[in-house]
Amino acid sequence: MNVIKKIMGIAWMLIAPVIIYFLVMGAVHNIGEGTKDINKPIPWIIIIAIFTPIAVGLMIFGFYALKGEYDHLPESSAEL
Repeated sequence: MNVIKKIMGIAWMLIAPVIIYFLVMGAVHNIGEGTKDINKPIPWIIIIAIFTPIAVGLMIFGFYALKGEYDHLPESSAEL
């Protein structure tokens, strides 16, 4: 089970920057083309501002999983 946690840690660390990249590229591609709301910069700024901290959190979570911080989880409050 710990091997799966470490593999998923690597996956989260790789997926997070890719998500940010696709968000920024989607914004660059869509801003200014047409008159719909998706073509304005304000919605993209909001979307990127919301999802960037989430992606950074995924990277931190993946780092700790890769480091082995989740190998032994407490089973009772006495172990805390």
